[in-house]
Amino acid sequence: MARIIIIGGGAIGLSLAYHLGKRGADDVLLLERNQLTSGTTWHAAGIVGPLRATPNMTRLAMYAGELFPQLETQTGLATGYRETGGYWLARVPERMDELNRIAALGRHFGLHPHMIKPQTLASALPDVDASGLVGVMSVAEDASVNPVDLCMAYASAARRAGVEIREGVAVTALECVGDKVTGVRLSDGSVARADQVAICAGAWSKRLTDGVGVALPLQAVQHMYVVTEPMPGLSQPFPVLRDLDTGIYIKGDAGKLIIGGFEADAKCWDAFSPEGNRPFLEMAEDWDQFTPFMQAALNLIPALADTGIQHFMNGPESFTHDTRPLIGETPEMDGLFVAAGMNSVGVMSSAGIGRVLADWMLDGHPPMDLWEVDIARADARAATPAHMQSRMQEAVADQFTLHWPFKQPRAGRGLRKSALHDQWAAAGAEFGLTGGWERGLWYAKNAAERDLPYSVGAQPWQAIIKREAAIMQRGTALLDLSPFGKFDLSGRAALPLLNHLACAQIDVEIGRAVYTPLLNAAGGIEADVTITRTAADQFRLTSGAATRRRDLALLRRAAEGLNVTITDRTEVEVVIGVMGAGSRDTIKALSADNWDNFPFSTARTVTLAGVACTATRLSFVGDLGWELSIPAHHGPTVFSALASLGAEPMGHYALEACRIEKGFKHWGHELGPMISPLEAGLGFTIDWSKDFLGKAAVRKQRDQGLARRLVLMQLSGDPLVLHDEPIWQGTQIVGLTTSGGIGARTGLTLAFGLIDIKRDEPLAITSERAFEVEIADKRYAAKILTRPPYDPTGQRMRP
Repeated sequence: MARIIIIGGGAIGLSLAYHLGKRGADDVLLLERNQLTSGTTWHAAGIVGPLRATPNMTRLAMYAGELFPQLETQTGLATGYRETGGYWLARVPERMDELNRIAALGRHFGLHPHMIKPQTLASALPDVDASGLVGVMSVAEDASVNPVDLCMAYASAARRAGVEIREGVAVTALECVGDKVTGVRLSDGSVARADQVAICAGAWSKRLTDGVGVALPLQAVQHMYVVTEPMPGLSQPFPVLRDLDTGIYIKGDAGKLIIGGFEADAKCWDAFSPEGNRPFLEMAEDWDQFTPFMQAALNLIPALADTGIQHFMNGPESFTHDTRPLIGETPEMDGLFVAAGMNSVGVMSSAGIGRVLADWMLDGHPPMDLWEVDIARADARAATPAHMQSRMQEAVADQFTLHWPFKQPRAGRGLRKSALHDQWAAAGAEFGLTGGWERGLWYAKNAAERDLPYSVGAQPWQAIIKREAAIMQRGTALLDLSPFGKFDLSGRAALPLLNHLACAQIDVEIGRAVYTPLLNAAGGIEADVTITRTAADQFRLTSGAATRRRDLALLRRAAEGLNVTITDRTEVEVVIGVMGAGSRDTIKALSADNWDNFPFSTARTVTLAGVACTATRLSFVGDLGWELSIPAHHGPTVFSALASLGAEPMGHYALEACRIEKGFKHWGHELGPMISPLEAGLGFTIDWSKDFLGKAAVRKQRDQGLARRLVLMQLSGDPLVLHDEPIWQGTQIVGLTTSGGIGARTGLTLAFGLIDIKRDEPLAITSERAFEVEIADKRYAAKILTRPPYDPTGQRMRP
């Protein structure tokens, strides 16, 4: 019996094997159905780029530049790693906003990106025609590696550490007992037992997870590049070129060039067809598909017109629904890990992903916040073949297409709709995806307010959300809250379980709603929830829409062996937020219940418009209001009744703008597994008189004093604040923003930021320091607010 089995002998699987061996893991077995690298790794272009758009993805990518040279020293085997430098090319002004944001982040992490003029590029690289470029980002650390040589070094080092690698051994199915993986079934019918299994089989991973009910939104496509004949006089070493707005990349290869691209309408490929079993598979040349890339390359490097093509490579690559990898322990099957869907950057990603997954498997938790690549973020419905094939109209091209702020996908829409979708649509909803659900971002009054253009500056919907938020000043606004995760817990152990996970006291009177973080052993925030006690041993837990799959897994694992029943009620109820100064009068006109004596943070069963539902007095927008949980089939009745009394819809963008000016935090932005309640300003939720998971870590932090703090800042000017912008104090970066926006009622430009402070420094002292936020190569003065700017005393929310 092996303690750990790895399925797949490409760059990801071999990196995982190497890092498990390096950590001293015993009994690690890697199984490869054909030969090492014979799936997709062998034909990878071998570009290594350390700079990414977010802090955690940059941390993962940067490790390759550290590890790949070390492997040569450790094994004596060449990997072909070489820093060549690289250039990211912009052909439209809006692209420069994106590049300036990325460059600032890279500099914060010790990389050396800087902006140069197109003429400077032309002087440094005479091969390039820089006409048509509006700007260039130079990245000194861009590099190249030989994928097969790299993998041989991984394998050699792994074997030396005691990892067993078997080639020619195919896995046909996973073995499990209940919700625990126990091993794998091999093609000869035998079973190899294991405590943990990691699927690193690229495009071939999906069939294995399908067999145990784990959704893996993967789709293989035909990915193409060409290798030119040798080009005399070519600059050496030739840098990596990313001509982002034409979708192509170019890198040097021993005096030749490799030219590839990421296209819209990528051609899907069936990894489980007969040819999918062939090692080192090459598919037919497809010049119809590749010609636009070749033409773009000819325009960029005119000398290509006199250069022949030595080889046309067309091989399979796997892409995900959102062009981000799928990594981590699967929510539905304990001990089953996945690292797949590398979106054509598996070789460069292999170092970082192999290391964090090894740590996750051995330590029982990820070593950093990996939410943006966590498999648990993926909606199960996204894994259907029809949806994934539809997503390939965009997902491949999204590697290079301009990442507009607030950009929404167009392909593969309508995955999840609430029972009130038609009502919101009739009210003018301009829908977008939030947590996989179609949700009204704003509500259009006329055709001119629909399908608004993207912008890197002022958002064209800003006036609309201001109008929507203003409804609450005197009237009643309706919010679509149906996508929130809704879980009922019942049984003798329900209270002890929730009191163990939550830092707040959950042993409250029936009908009380408690806002609380759920913590991990290190004191980090695993979930941001509201728990309502509905009976002595029954509770309703409400969490975010995007974290539904993750939160259900957290609860299931914590409840193992306990007398607790967990029921997911997310889709059997709709939730309407009824908010604003007029909300009480609106609801009273439809209900005989007592809405005057209805304290904040309480819930009760009511009848509204003849429909029995649950009303909870809470507000994420900082105004008087209730959340109405209604049986889905009765939702339209209640909605129509509210609308008939003049209640008007308010979109998700307005909700976000209201929550930030009220100082409310959001999991996945401000909150996450690497920040504690004390650092996040949520110390008021902690009941120190009881025991809870992570209490020792949080108490130690309290006693030692905080060294960093989440703060709300008001910025001068009118920049577009997104996230991860550097926060400066003088010549030092002291933190990054987590989210931002313009307050819908205050009109202030606001941002949350996590900053370093002197040990146990009071907020009043922190607020006296002078800060600036760097946004797209400009700095804006930032003042720390000691109270939220909208209704700081909470009078509007608690009348």
